[in-house]
Amino acid sequence: MSRCAILALSLLALPLTACLTPSRDYHGYVADEAQPREMKPGEDTRSSVLAQLGSPSTTSIFDENTWIYMTELQERVAYLNPKVKSRSVVAIRFGEDDKVEEVVEYDETAGQIVNYASRETPTRGRELGFWEQ
Repeated sequence: MSRCAILALSLLALPLTACLTPSRDYHGYVADEAQPREMKPGEDTRSSVLAQLGSPSTTSIFDENTWIYMTELQERVAYLNPKVKSRSVVAIRFGEDDKVEEVVEYDETAGQIVNYASRETPTRGRELGFWEQ
């Protein structure tokens, strides 16, 4: 092969290597300085947690005294579906005196797969006839 052919093939193959570089996407809460797991029970209060971490990703449905901070890192290569590289859910529970009572951290191994129901809810109404369609 001549030098020109090798150079041409190299120049054509070079852009394809960019497709294999994984892209990383962060979803949810991204900590700047303080981490949610660093909150100390009995010392930190609701206002100090809010000042250090900012507002939570969500609050518990059953207990408004529980703040939840969720973080997920996904990695995607080319056109393939993204894969979860890490997931962290930190629940901070406050007592009646607004002090942190408990800090619990969950990772991707604590998650559960939820199966969705494939049934459909029928809608009531008038059905169109053959000529009306």
